[in-house]
Formats: sequence, structure tokens, C-alpha cells
Amino acid sequence: MDLVRIIIAIILPPLGVFMEVGFGKHFWINVLLTILGYLPGIVHAIYIIARSPRSA
Repeated sequence: MDLVRIIIAIILPPLGVFMEVGFGKHFWINVLLTILGYLPGIVHAIYIIARSPRSA
């Protein structure tokens, strides 16, 4: 399932973060990063998905 989230995070980073944490502060940080630059949004989304306790 994490692979699907990572693929979604590459295509649309805020959606990947939303699937992981919902409408929290990380979602809004990711929206801002994606607006400022697509690559920072991707990096942040993958970081959020990878550090999640559900990933274990």
C-alpha cells in the first residue's frame, strides 16, 4: 500500500499526504511546498509517507 501512496505522492503530492495524515498541518505544509516548487512537495510527501508508523 505504501508503494501506491508513493506513486500518488509523485503525481500529486498533497493527495499522497492527505491519504496518510488527513487535513492536518502536514497537508497544508505540503500544499504550500507544492505551490512554491513541485520537487519540494514531492520530497515532503515521500518523507511523510515513509516516516508514518503504519509503514512498518
